[in-house]
Amino acid sequence: MNVRSFDYRAQLTGIRGEIDAAIAAVLDSGTLVLGEAVQRFEREFAAWLGGGHAVGVNSGTDALVIALLALGVGPGDEVVTVPNTAVPTVSAIRMTGATPVFCDVDPATALLDLAQLPRHLTGRTRAIVPVHLYGNVVDVAALMAMVAGRGIAVVEDCAQSHGARLRGRHAGTFGDAAAFSFYPTKNLGAYGDGGLCFARDAALADQMRRIRMYGFADAYYAEREGRNSRLDELQAAILSVKLRHLDGWVERRRTLAQRYDERLAPTIARVQTAAGVEPARHLYVVRVPQRDELRRRLGDLGVATGVHYPTPIHRMRGYAFLGCADGHAPVAERLAREVLSLPLYPELTDAEVDRVVTALHSLV
Repeated sequence: MNVRSFDYRAQLTGIRGEIDAAIAAVLDSGTLVLGEAVQRFEREFAAWLGGGHAVGVNSGTDALVIALLALGVGPGDEVVTVPNTAVPTVSAIRMTGATPVFCDVDPATALLDLAQLPRHLTGRTRAIVPVHLYGNVVDVAALMAMVAGRGIAVVEDCAQSHGARLRGRHAGTFGDAAAFSFYPTKNLGAYGDGGLCFARDAALADQMRRIRMYGFADAYYAEREGRNSRLDELQAAILSVKLRHLDGWVERRRTLAQRYDERLAPTIARVQTAAGVEPARHLYVVRVPQRDELRRRLGDLGVATGVHYPTPIHRMRGYAFLGCADGHAPVAERLAREVLSLPLYPELTDAEVDRVVTALHSLV
């Protein structure tokens, strides 16, 4: 029995009728761009988060770009984030013209280390992008208190945290703004690219809406510079269907993660959940020596795995111009050599989890 790391088709089988009906409704509507399907999904997603304003855009990357631009981030500014994230987090910062500054992470949770943050703040710091990695949640409430009154915005990167909560509140609702990705592998995934900006402030959300549509206030008149970044009607309709199932899917992820917890040997280290967090369990990540060799051998046994992420961004050639030397973020660098993502998605069976555990135990 082979175990896949991800397969959207298993989920689609259970909701195919709903998805087909939603797509047909859009095709019959006469509107394919920024119509009722997008507006409905924006309302539903904001309500699911507990209130606020949602703005659908074409990707999680653009969601970060647009949120930062709406908050006034631009050339000459610095934006602090972590190096053990997906490249889009940092490419989004660069798209605003700002310079990314890397803060190391906590060795237990792999999240932004708030204790190290103050030494990375300067007079040019305009924003911080905490990344809720693996479905875990940075203590953004504490972060907001640290930067209060300093003119520093906080934009939560929620690409991996749909359904996660910190002390009872959804990830994405603590900062000045949040960015969600609906890439197909996410807890709430489209069947293509998609993203969303979230803000509690109506005026900020209005700026986000203008930026996603060329800066238009009215048709063919730009009040400010903008871009073309619209969540399309088909993906919005699909996401509305899937949103109705999301809470159940996240709960299933938690159940599967608990099964891993109970069956993995204590000698196999794993990334820990932060205090006060109900994780979304986007990924189940262990830490193992000789990771690459172990991953190859698991593959030989029919178990697919992932690595999130194999190279810290400050060590990539594409960002060498930032001048970060080896050892700049030692915890992130060590994690990059050790982290291994085991299969975890709602359609995974208990037997498949046990198959993964058995294979891992046979090799470690």
